[in-house]
Amino acid sequence: MPTLLHELRLAFIALQFLTRVPVPRWVGFEPAWLTACLRHFPLVGAGVGLIAAAVLWGALWLWPPTVAAALSVAATVWLTGAFHEDGLADTCDGLGGAVSRERALAIMKDSRIGSYGAVALVLALVLKVATVAALTEWSPPSASMALLPPSTSVALLLSALVWGHAASRAAPVVLVWRLPYAGDAEHAKAKPLAMQTDGRSVAVAIGWLAVLAGGLVALWPALALPLLVSFAAGSVATALCARWLRRRLGGFTGDTLGATQQIVELSLLLAWLASMGWTGGLR
Repeated sequence: MPTLLHELRLAFIALQFLTRVPVPRWVGFEPAWLTACLRHFPLVGAGVGLIAAAVLWGALWLWPPTVAAALSVAATVWLTGAFHEDGLADTCDGLGGAVSRERALAIMKDSRIGSYGAVALVLALVLKVATVAALTEWSPPSASMALLPPSTSVALLLSALVWGHAASRAAPVVLVWRLPYAGDAEHAKAKPLAMQTDGRSVAVAIGWLAVLAGGLVALWPALALPLLVSFAAGSVATALCARWLRRRLGGFTGDTLGATQQIVELSLLLAWLASMGWTGGLR
C-alpha cells in the first residue's frame, strides 16, 4: 500500500512541522513533502485540540475555570512552540502601520517584537483564555460527568477545542492554494511552502473536517448548530484574511499563515460560544 504509506509519512511531516512532537526515523524527509503535508494540517490540529481538551478537563477538577483555561492554552502554546503566535506577532508588526509592502516584509523578518505585535499577541491570548473559560460555564465537572459517554454539555466544551484547532489549520491550506507567495521564495525559511498547493490538498483538508464534524454530530446531534455556525464564522475570517493579505502584500508568507490560523481559531471559538448561548436548554 505505497499510497497509504506515503500519506502516513505526510501526516508525520505535518506533525513534525506544526508541533514539538518527535516522529519516527523511518518517516524520512524530502523538501517536496512539506507542501504536500499541508493537506493533513487539520488532522494535526485535531490532535492539538485533544491535548487542549484533556488539560482543560483535568485542570477543572483542581482549579477555577480561568486558571484551567489558561493552563489549556499554555499547553497548546508549548506543544506547538508558539509557532502560530509568533506568526501573529510578526504579521501585526509588519502590517499594523501604514508602511509599504517592501517595508512590511522587512519588518516581519525582524526577530524582535514591536508594539503592534506585542499588543496583538496579548489581546489574542487573553481573548482565547476568556473564551475557553466561558465555555466551561456550560459544563462544570462533577462525578456524574466522569462516566462515558459524556453529557452533551461536556461534549460542547471539549469538542469546541478539538474543532477549533482542527478547522483553523485548514485556513492556511486555503491561503496557500488561493494566494501567491509574497516574500522572497529563494530565501524563505521553509522554501517548499513558498509554492502554491493544489485543489486536491484543500479537498483532503476539508475532508478531514467533514469526517471530524460527522463523527461529532453522530455522537452528539446537539453539536450540529455550533459546528455549522463556527464553520461559517471561520470561513468568513479566512476570506477576510485572504483579502487583507492580497491587498497589503499581494500574497502570503509563513508568518501570515500563522496569523491567519490564530485569527480563524478565535473566530471559531467565539462563534461556538455564541451558538451555545442560543441553546439555552443545554446549559
